[in-house]
Amino acid sequence: MAIQTFKATTQLQNGMVVKATSRHFEVTIDEPKSLGGTDTGMNPVELVLCALGGCQAIVARVYAKKFEIDLQDFRVELEGDLDTDGFMHKADVAPGYLEIRYNIFIKTNAAREQVEKFIEFVEKTCPVGDTIARPVKTVLNNIVIV
Repeated sequence: MAIQTFKATTQLQNGMVVKATSRHFEVTIDEPKSLGGTDTGMNPVELVLCALGGCQAIVARVYAKKFEIDLQDFRVELEGDLDTDGFMHKADVAPGYLEIRYNIFIKTNAAREQVEKFIEFVEKTCPVGDTIARPVKTVLNNIVIV
């Protein structure tokens, strides 16, 4: 088994702004003004959509040649429904996405049947899609009071 561990750190700043780092990259996370933030970055659930679409695009790039797909362009448009009453404990609904929908736009000379098999493979192989689609064990290792 070839397990690779990925790491990230998030640090709350002023208001709802969060600086997220992984390796030598940094992302600013925030909420839109309509949800109490300052709109200086995408919010976490928007980043989930971006992670899914980005992962699908990378999988497509990595495996296009294997499927003999001349990948000239690849774009994913995503949207998801989230009931904020779940987050606010106003209703007994899940706080996360209820559904995520996406359209894949692919520019290629390959036949539709070939593209459909390729996209089916992309969906099965995408680690982010897999993570979202099934329960993942999450473990709080420790609470450190500093």
